[in-house]
Amino acid sequence: MASENKQVCLVIGASRGIGRQVAVDLAKHGYYVVVAAKTTSDASTIPASEFPPDPNSPKSTINTVAREITEAGGSALALPVDVRDVENVKDLIDEVVRRLGRLDVLIYNSGAIWWSAVETTPVKRFQLMQQINPQGLYAAVSAALPHFGKNGWKGRIIVVSPPIYSRFFKGKTAYAMGKVGMSVLTKGLAIDFVRQGRKDMAITSIWPAASIESAATYGAVSTDQELLKDLRKATIYSDAILAMLQSPAEEVNGLLDLDEDFLRKKGVTDFSKYNVVPGASPRRIMPAVFPDLTVAEQDDEGRRVDSVKLREGREADKAKL
Repeated sequence: MASENKQVCLVIGASRGIGRQVAVDLAKHGYYVVVAAKTTSDASTIPASEFPPDPNSPKSTINTVAREITEAGGSALALPVDVRDVENVKDLIDEVVRRLGRLDVLIYNSGAIWWSAVETTPVKRFQLMQQINPQGLYAAVSAALPHFGKNGWKGRIIVVSPPIYSRFFKGKTAYAMGKVGMSVLTKGLAIDFVRQGRKDMAITSIWPAASIESAATYGAVSTDQELLKDLRKATIYSDAILAMLQSPAEEVNGLLDLDEDFLRKKGVTDFSKYNVVPGASPRRIMPAVFPDLTVAEQDDEGRRVDSVKLREGREADKAKL
């Protein structure tokens, strides 16, 4: 096995932008990082004078990120994946464990975006977002859970999805359906972990409080100084994820939080180092307070039906005939 006894972290959606920063910083903190995404290249052909490429440009791929990590003394492996293909996602995770012997952390950062009204969002665009956002996440989690089980149910899952609140739906319903669905998975799987007594497992969602310099803002924003003042560096995101991974499982399991807000809980008060433009005050794009999703009847589920047991019962009845 090649993991060198380091914890193995798989970052899906790590070719550039936020995902690349998360991969680089986790490697700096001792993780063996598997960098996964669809975009690949021959990173070995890039001369040292031109390396690393702009981390927010198309020239940044999983191969350049892996090279960047290893040249800095870290451990990394680049593996391609198309998250639209469920079997490809499963093959990726199985390959990680086959090569490195373990999987300790899964971070799902892949995402497709289209912000528009329902009438101007084609069904094909909607389907693409559902494939890459909730379906890709669900496929990754489903493939990873058996491996976490073999580890004695010790592991962490980090999801890039938002807190659930009504304003998020405005003007981007199709996109919100998928991203909020990812947050529902965080909440639901967290409950499963508690029900099953898996105290060392946690799934957490993270979202930016202010806009972050990334591949999504590359180009249009990079030449507008006023817009740049509202951006933070991607390091705030990786710092928040590291803080989540270092926190007790019971503290972060099922949590839907923002990078800034979580870091504040951990004692961070000065966020100026994250400003893209020194001295600027990036505008917060998220609400200060989010709604509590629990209800008074939280524990009253009525007659709860487990579909697996229901199917097993039906198949047993058929076998008797």
